[in-house]
Amino acid sequence: MTGVSAPSVSSAITARLHVEARPTAVSDLTTAVERAGAIVTGLDVTGAGDDQIFIDLTCATRDDAHAQQIVEVLGALPGVSVGRVCDRTFAMHLGGKLAVESKVPLRNREDLSMAYTPGVARVCQAIADDPDEARRLTIKHNTIAVVTDGTAVLGLGNIGPLAALPVMEGKAVLFKQFAGIDAFPICLDTTDTDQIVATVAAIAPAFAGINLEDIAAPRCFEVERRLRECLDIPVFHDDQHGTAIVVTAALLNALKYVGKRIEDVRIVLSGAGAAGSAVLSLMLAAGAHDVVVGDIDGIVHPDRPGLTPSLAAIAAKTNPRGVTGSVPDALVGADVFVGVSAPDVISPADVQRMAPDSVVFALANPRPEVDPDEAARYAAVVGTGRSDHPNQINNVLAFPGVFRGLLDAQSHTVTEPMLLAAARALASVVRDTELNPAYIVPSVFNPDVAGVVAKAVERAALLADQTLADGTPWPFAPRF
Repeated sequence: MTGVSAPSVSSAITARLHVEARPTAVSDLTTAVERAGAIVTGLDVTGAGDDQIFIDLTCATRDDAHAQQIVEVLGALPGVSVGRVCDRTFAMHLGGKLAVESKVPLRNREDLSMAYTPGVARVCQAIADDPDEARRLTIKHNTIAVVTDGTAVLGLGNIGPLAALPVMEGKAVLFKQFAGIDAFPICLDTTDTDQIVATVAAIAPAFAGINLEDIAAPRCFEVERRLRECLDIPVFHDDQHGTAIVVTAALLNALKYVGKRIEDVRIVLSGAGAAGSAVLSLMLAAGAHDVVVGDIDGIVHPDRPGLTPSLAAIAAKTNPRGVTGSVPDALVGADVFVGVSAPDVISPADVQRMAPDSVVFALANPRPEVDPDEAARYAAVVGTGRSDHPNQINNVLAFPGVFRGLLDAQSHTVTEPMLLAAARALASVVRDTELNPAYIVPSVFNPDVAGVVAKAVERAALLADQTLADGTPWPFAPRF
């Protein structure tokens, strides 16, 4: 997408203005702001003097530079002086977004003796005698760690653990808001795989699950694998598996809308990193057969020189027709494009060359692989990762419910059937009567989402723990 981004509340400002009292005072302000490309979202007259009114004007801007431009435009208006300017996003983060609060009262000496010494010693001994009691008698019951090394934060890249903290706090807020889970941010000041694994393993006793976040590939693969091997609690890398769940759910519904089956369609996937690899695996588990994967060096196939081990693994299970060349080359006649890569990978003309009733998911953020409005001229369904377009394919639709289900089942691991159960459950939240080109995934504020996903994951987790009398696994997969 090469155009200028739209104003967003994420870059909203509130300016305190002293304005000369006159009949056109308010309209002069709003007209100036809108001509400068911002959107007025609030205007409050907070007071008045003999010949002045005091106004708090809130508007959405495109970015920091645009916000500064708006302030200058306001200050240049006759009879207007600009006082304090507040960045609303920064204001929300003042002092952090989390707090630790006690669930029990400490009103007197009796309360103190039960919550702490001497009474707490009895609880400690019970856990020493039976470690499983920790899930019942401590915060381990409902607490997970959100762990990062700060090397792949949003679209910012390697900004380090301290700068990653606001994102990890935000993740914890989402866990609490949507699933009632207590999550704590853990930002590690190391990029050494051995140290990350050892540190997380050392702090794991206090948690019932580990959510890995914003750890760069390929290190994230090894970190997740080794932690799953050494820990008896679920380890979930949201950048991989959360993305895979929501993409697969959206794809199932998009294909339902256009009257196609995942088993029959041709899919082109742009991106072979952490997210792309996980999306690929879950789409294959959901029934996809003809998937072509491309990255910055073109289509992945067994004869492509210089394949890394992870790309060789992708080549081994994809591209049944032996496609070579570039991602745009592979799109000719394809039914589905899924982008988890970079801006401007394909053009609207490439979308036009896809099969009729095509599906395009351009998920790079904030600039997608193709302008979604242009893609919609040719594709039947378009999804993005952005909140200012329909069909926002956002991980928050998945991870709260996934962990709620894992915790409720007291699961010790995460398996692909659990992820697929989550994807199918998420897709089911959109009823057939609601399904349309602009509504293939539910809103992140849909109150049913986390509960439906949680129940599906809990059931899949409980089934995974069951065995037949002879010790073999149950010979069926859950259906949701």
